Amino acid sequence: MTNPERDPAEITCRSVPAPGVEVMEPRDVPLGGPRAMTVRRTLPQRHRSLIGAWCFVDHYGPDDVADTGGMRVTPHPHTGLQTVSWLFTGEVEHRDSAGHRALVRPGEVNLMTAGRGISHSEISTAATRRLHGAQLWVALPDSDRDTDPGFDHHVPEPVTGPGWEARVFLGSLLGSTSPVPTYTPLLGAELLLEPGTTLELEVEETFEHGALVDTGVLDVGGTEAKQHELAYVPPGERRLVLTAHDAAVRLLLLGGPPFGESIVMWWNFVGRSHEEIVAFREEWQRQIAPGGAVVGDSQDVVDGRFGVVLGDRHAPIPAPPLPNARLKERS
Repeated sequence: MTNPERDPAEITCRSVPAPGVEVMEPRDVPLGGPRAMTVRRTLPQRHRSLIGAWCFVDHYGPDDVADTGGMRVTPHPHTGLQTVSWLFTGEVEHRDSAGHRALVRPGEVNLMTAGRGISHSEISTAATRRLHGAQLWVALPDSDRDTDPGFDHHVPEPVTGPGWEARVFLGSLLGSTSPVPTYTPLLGAELLLEPGTTLELEVEETFEHGALVDTGVLDVGGTEAKQHELAYVPPGERRLVLTAHDAAVRLLLLGGPPFGESIVMWWNFVGRSHEEIVAFREEWQRQIAPGGAVVGDSQDVVDGRFGVVLGDRHAPIPAPPLPNARLKERS
């Protein structure tokens, strides 16, 4: 998914230590015009930019596609990251410039590696009536951020216990391990808790964790997180205690060791310096049309860092203007 903000701010991302559980509220970001769907963005925030290598968390729906028009994110570029798509309801078609075409369906993870550069589109299918899910980004470490673009798909088998169910789509939890490769240790799982259920999880002590509440109200180690909020748990915990009280809870549990690197994230690019971001933007603008004006057919250009989204006839998204100030590189 693209970052649809008209004036995306520079975000210098680094992990910030915290003494205990911290609850973060989302902000609404429209994906397009007045009839477009809106996403709830809980990461990055001004005071916290990463949870492990997770650097971007958008949560949306359930939306009536007849009202919102569904997801219509036409070809756009990425660098230095992986996108992770997870749906609860609906269906989205993914196409990218590395030649991959896939459907994103509930309970199936699609992970796209941008590496040195890729472009892709995400369009909800004609059969979709309600759309509900999450779009997540993972920052690639400096040693691997120029890797080749790639794509992985996995359908995790559910793991069940008294009053709970889990689907582990990245990393390991509750005896289940995902085969999807990542460039830093990560955890990604959907958890369902019936009313009154308490689930004690053995987790990696070196990981920081985030619990994104999709439905219900979740107690995380004695701290309450309401629907659509993201509860952050700093490293140092060997157990996470999750409780659903009067209503069922669905959540996404994310985790990883503190990233340990600063990144500059602007629009759809993850880089390390002002000059890199400027160069990425200029290359995308040159690729989609002479002079940077958007064209009506993404097939018009067949070369460049970001390639062509094969079979997609939608107009690509032009990059927004850079801010007047220099993007700062911070350690």
